[in-house]
Amino acid sequence: MSAIQAYVRTTAPRGRETERIGPFLATYSPGNSHPMLNYAIPDDGAKPTAAEIDALTAAYRRRDLLPRLEYFTDVAPDLEKLLVDAGYELERRVPLMTCAPAARVDRPAPAGIRLRAPESAEDFRRMRSAQNTAFGVPAEISDEEVEQLKAGAGVRHLLAEDAGSVVGGGLALEIVDGTTEIAGIAVLEPYRGRGIAAALTAHLTRQVHEAGAHTAFLTPGDLGIGNVYASVGFRPAGECVHLSLN
Repeated sequence: MSAIQAYVRTTAPRGRETERIGPFLATYSPGNSHPMLNYAIPDDGAKPTAAEIDALTAAYRRRDLLPRLEYFTDVAPDLEKLLVDAGYELERRVPLMTCAPAARVDRPAPAGIRLRAPESAEDFRRMRSAQNTAFGVPAEISDEEVEQLKAGAGVRHLLAEDAGSVVGGGLALEIVDGTTEIAGIAVLEPYRGRGIAAALTAHLTRQVHEAGAHTAFLTPGDLGIGNVYASVGFRPAGECVHLSLN
């Protein structure tokens, strides 16, 4: 678990501003106030003082951002109580699932569905638009975001097509010390229940394992998608907590 948290500390700051505050690494996304792109990550075993928690809160307030943390509970088991005592509230608990090469189960794409890497700016735009729609957020994609997607070093993107229409997508982040994260698995609602999400996940997981990753991990948003991930070899390994101060 410590290795997975170290992976997040390495990859989450990419493209963000960072600041060290006591036992926290605070990350800020310039020009984007979305809470899931602006959060702090604690050190292993973090037991901050009240003053250090106050300093973290103030750093986000100065930027008109929601003070927020995301971390795996096993690496800082005493932290949640300290944060709650300081007024932070639990947003949610998210299971952590991992898959080693020996546990992976391949799943082919269902009939009529093609999986492939995006090849052009328009492919990236259509893929992210489909993912956003599936996640219930605005589908519009800026040219700047398209360029950021294309420039993502070490990131593997995968889209799902039905007769040329993009119906879903996902990605695997860069591999660091044998660890990587599978994320953004999304399928448009009319296409759900056909095995597309499982195929996307299995394909990306196979790619990173073949590229040298010994641990692929992900954090399912709900039980339903968790069952999909379990069907391709992912198993529960812990939990991630999101806490914030309104």
